[in-house]
Amino acid sequence: MYRHSCSEKSLLVKHMSTNTKVKQHCCEVCGYSSFKKSSLLKHTRTHTEEKPYFCEVCGYSCTVKSSLVKHIRTHTGEKPYSCEVCGYSCSVKSHLVTHTRTHTGEKPYTCEVCGYSCSDKSTLVKHKRTHTGEKPFSCEVCGHSFSRKSHLVTHMITHTGEKLHPCKVCGYCFTRKSSLVTHMRIHTGEKPYSCEMCEYSFSGKSKLVKHMRIHTGERPHSCDVCGYSCSVKSSLVKHARTHTGEKPYSCEVCGYSCSSKSHLVTHTRTHTGEKPYTCEVCGYSCSDKSTLVKHTRTHTGEKPFSCEVCGYSFSRKSHLVTHMITHTGERPHSCKVCGYCFTRKSSLVTHMRIHTGEKPYSCEMCKYSFSGKSKLVNHMRSHTGEKPYSSEVCGYSCSGKSSLITHTRTHTGERT
Repeated sequence: MYRHSCSEKSLLVKHMSTNTKVKQHCCEVCGYSSFKKSSLLKHTRTHTEEKPYFCEVCGYSCTVKSSLVKHIRTHTGEKPYSCEVCGYSCSVKSHLVTHTRTHTGEKPYTCEVCGYSCSDKSTLVKHKRTHTGEKPFSCEVCGHSFSRKSHLVTHMITHTGEKLHPCKVCGYCFTRKSSLVTHMRIHTGEKPYSCEMCEYSFSGKSKLVKHMRIHTGERPHSCDVCGYSCSVKSSLVKHARTHTGEKPYSCEVCGYSCSSKSHLVTHTRTHTGEKPYTCEVCGYSCSDKSTLVKHTRTHTGEKPFSCEVCGYSFSRKSHLVTHMITHTGERPHSCKVCGYCFTRKSSLVTHMRIHTGEKPYSCEMCKYSFSGKSKLVNHMRSHTGEKPYSSEVCGYSCSGKSSLITHTRTHTGERT
């Protein structure tokens, strides 16, 4: 039989209490009990708020000596705990334990509500607040409350205007050091966060989390009005403006306003003439990426949008929406002047110029102006000599699609 031996009587007393499972030291305030008197003494300070340990550098005080030892390392930079796998070092042993789980994949803390699991207890505590709605950190200036202390710290800077962390490369300043670290990867090109399901890698962990939702199909953000759900919170914010009609972004040149900052950036290029997106096949350039994606399909022949009624497919979603009206017969856009109805709003806008006489599209090579952009495009071919429409029967080519349709009838004998 194993027998525990010790050199001092006091140690034997402590050891015996662990065997008998009797917690002899009790708190008179809340009933907390412990095996050791020292543990009770530390606990009592949670009631008295006594903090007998002081930092000589900055005046920080705490209830436990071990906390002061950890704190002092923030001044000395000492990091005595190192990871045997990757060499990562830290000032606190518990941080090393949590870090080690990034290698082992261990996630011992699980949410009882949704099953979410994580590697450290503090992350689980923060996660649970997404279910409870608890926001224990409040701003003393405006009363706004937050679920995380770091969010409150960042918020406080909106009152002070302070930006503590500047980029040494481009001078851009950040309110949080973590934001600066992520920003620096723009300059270094570093992308340490990789997707395990595809070849994509990212400069920030949050970007990887958002990307993973493409694979999982997770859409945690929902609209309270219509039930629309999305994978990114910023998308929900933009969507909500379709209900409120809010357009917070305005053009300083012409006063145009929109609900999305990216739309304003694209719009501004109509004034500057900037076209940063170029087609690698034909050299066509445009002001926004989505237009280039649509253009590229003219080369690839890709038509990802299909009609569920007749199977007809299209290269653009807007074309499918317009096509669906051929099945329903719906013409939701009507002219208030003459009552003529259209399937597309853009067609109504162009039509209204017949009544107003507006011709906003002007030819830079002559005096002609037009009510619609497509008419200007057709007209420009009279200057360039371009004839993109060709007859498959005889090779005849022309500048306008309507001219080709008229010509084709000379072969088919069709009469209008």
